[in-house]
Amino acid sequence: MATIKSYSPDNQPTETEKEEIANFLFKHLEQYGDPKEQILAAMDYSLGQTKQAAGGQIFSIYHQGQLAGATVLNRTGMTGYIPENILVYIAVDAQFRGKGLGKQLMQAAIEQTPGDIALHVEKDNPAKHLYEKLGFTNPYLEMRLKK
Repeated sequence: MATIKSYSPDNQPTETEKEEIANFLFKHLEQYGDPKEQILAAMDYSLGQTKQAAGGQIFSIYHQGQLAGATVLNRTGMTGYIPENILVYIAVDAQFRGKGLGKQLMQAAIEQTPGDIALHVEKDNPAKHLYEKLGFTNPYLEMRLKK
């Protein structure tokens, strides 16, 4: 049986929990990841720990007492024209993939996060199929200007 924990500006993780989740995401995002400093910045935003933060939520899933997956969602501060939330990171430990833990984690995030949720996924990411099964669609082509 898996256990899911959620954190938000009103329910902060301990520093140990926060560090464990950041290290987990850094390791298990693999080629789809970012530097740990960026992961921590997204977590701080979710937890309302920065001046510009609109907040968000962090979810972690434990299997047999071991951290098996985590996700970070940031509120955008917008509604309607832009989804209220963006799923920034999600990862499941490779040894637990295929057991439905990623689906459980996503379902908890969908159920407990008010408003619409956007996410970015690379076209070759195998998790894309899970997102589609959960109802995510791809109505837009994203374009970016990097400065």
